[in-house]
Amino acid sequence: MSASLKYGVAAIGSNSGHDVSDMNPEWITGEDALIDWGYRALHESTILGKALVEAWYGSASTYNYLAGCSTGGRQAFKNVQTYPTDYDGVIAGAPAWWTTHQQLWNLKYTTYNAPQNSSHSIPTSMFNVIGDEVLRQCDPQDGLVDLVISDPAGCNFDPMQLVCTKNQTTDCLTPEQLPTLYKIYNDWVDINQTFVYSHLFYGSEASWAGQIGDGDLDTIESEYWYITNLLGLTNFTYQDLDYDTVLLAERLDPGNATADDFDISPFYENGGKIIHWHGLSDGAVSPGASVYLHNHIEAAMLAQGIETDDFYRTFFIPGLEHCFGTPDNQNAPWYLAGPYQASLFDFVPANIVDNTVHDSMLSLIAWVENGTAPDYLVSTGFTNNSEPITVKLNRRICPYPQQARYSGVGNVTEEDNWECKDLY
Repeated sequence: MSASLKYGVAAIGSNSGHDVSDMNPEWITGEDALIDWGYRALHESTILGKALVEAWYGSASTYNYLAGCSTGGRQAFKNVQTYPTDYDGVIAGAPAWWTTHQQLWNLKYTTYNAPQNSSHSIPTSMFNVIGDEVLRQCDPQDGLVDLVISDPAGCNFDPMQLVCTKNQTTDCLTPEQLPTLYKIYNDWVDINQTFVYSHLFYGSEASWAGQIGDGDLDTIESEYWYITNLLGLTNFTYQDLDYDTVLLAERLDPGNATADDFDISPFYENGGKIIHWHGLSDGAVSPGASVYLHNHIEAAMLAQGIETDDFYRTFFIPGLEHCFGTPDNQNAPWYLAGPYQASLFDFVPANIVDNTVHDSMLSLIAWVENGTAPDYLVSTGFTNNSEPITVKLNRRICPYPQQARYSGVGNVTEEDNWECKDLY
C-alpha cells in the first residue's frame, strides 16, 4: 500500500474482513463473514477511507482509484459491478474473477498427475524441459527470436518432439504421459461439451511445479479448502470432483464472490475507466479467463451501443507470470509499475522512465483526469529479474486484441521500434 504514496495520494487497504488466510476456516463465522470476503469489506473500507480523507484534509477526494492483482483483481471487477460509483479508475491485474470455477480448476489441474508416480504422471523435472521445447518452437512463430513467446495462442506446438525414442529415454515423455500434457494445454470441458475453465498457455511451464505438482496428495488436498470450508463437502476427495461440483459451486457462490455481472454500463455512465492486464505465462490464473471476461463484457456493452475501448482496455503481457516475474528461460519485459508491482520492491529500479506509458497507474490517471486513453503500455525487463535493478529492455504492450510486432528497424530492446497491430 505504501507504494501508492508515490502518486501523491492517500491510500487505504482491506483485509476482506479477516486477518487469517482464506484457507483457514476460522474466519468463516457466518453469512456476514462470507459477504465481507466476497465483496463488502472492500466497499466498506472505501467508504471509511473517503470519510477519513475528508475529515483530515477538510474536503472530499477529487478522484478515487483502485488497484489489485489476482484476488485483488477479482475484487476490483466485483466492486465495479456492485458499487459502480466507488471509484473513478480501476487497475485489475490477473483477476481471479470466476471464483466458482477458478477454485475448482485450481484443484482440477493438480489431479492430472495423480496418483503420484503413475505411468501417466509427468515428473516435475520434466516441466522445464517442456518449457524449453515450447520456447524453441513458439518463439520463432511470433516473427522474432528473442526468448519471448509473444503469441502463445497462435503457436502451432508439436508435442511429439518431446516423445521418447529408442535412442532417448531421459528428458522426454512416454506415450502414457502425452495425454496428461494434452489436458494441461486444453480447456476443462465437461458434460455435453460444457466449457468450465480455460487451459494454461504455452510459456507457463516454469510455474507448474508449484501449481500442478507431481500428483502428491498434499498438493491436491491443499486445494480442498474452497470445497470443504465454503461448499460444505466435508468428506470430499479429489475423485469426487465432477460437473455436479461445478453446479453446486455456481448455485451457492459463497459470499457472492464471483464477478460475473458483465453489464458494467453503470460504471461507464459514471465516467469510470478500467485498465485490465494479465500475463500470458500465468500458471495460477489462466489468461484465457481474462479473454473470456473481456469478450463477455464487450458483448454486453455492444448490445447497448457502448464501445468498450472508450472506458475499458485489456493488455496481455507476454512472458509475465502471475502478477509479477518472468520464467528463467524467457527474456520477457514484465514490469508495468503501478501500486501492486511497485510494492514488490523497496527501491525504484534504475533507468525506469516515470511516465504514462511506463507506469500503468499514471496511464490510468491520465485517462481519468485528462481523457488520454492508453493506446499502449510499456513493459520493462531487467538484466537480472531476481534483482531488478538495471533495465535491459522495454516493449510496447497493446490493447487486446492487438499485439505488438517488431517494426524491423532499430534495436528490439527499445519500445519505439514496436508497433501495435491487428493479427487476426
